[in-house]
Amino acid sequence: MKKICIKTPLGNTIIEGDEAGISTIRVLDDDVSNGNTNTHDIPATLMDCSIQLQEYFKGERTEFNLKLNPSGTSFQKKVWQSLQEIPYGNTISYLDLSKRLGDVKAIRAVASANGKNPLWIVVPCHRVIGTDGSLTGYAGGIWRKKWLLDHENPPSQQSLF
Repeated sequence: MKKICIKTPLGNTIIEGDEAGISTIRVLDDDVSNGNTNTHDIPATLMDCSIQLQEYFKGERTEFNLKLNPSGTSFQKKVWQSLQEIPYGNTISYLDLSKRLGDVKAIRAVASANGKNPLWIVVPCHRVIGTDGSLTGYAGGIWRKKWLLDHENPPSQQSLF
């Protein structure tokens, strides 16, 4: 398993994986050294992920096209797959996500799986909000969730004329 660290507007981000795919993407609150100085040793999947994340932050990318290989239960993977179907700039409630997965009573299990998402931004768990529109729970911190949602939905500039 290889890893690289990239700087993003929301903090240093660790991308881990190998040729089988990206296994984790996580943002950190502290500074971390890359540890990989020889880019020839970094699998193409990690480099591609790094490029696509940078494009996302520049506002040049709204969808990711990456080979993913997260570890999780079959239920978690089902939830994470459903998260990838939430379009850029849109949100869905935990209740609606549970309904979409076919079991409204599974809302807590869906929320738990959402919170264990190992693929920050690429599997857009930040697009899941409370039924009342509140920005509930986010492993990276509510301020990051708000930033990501604002990034995907910048306020419209009002015309003065």
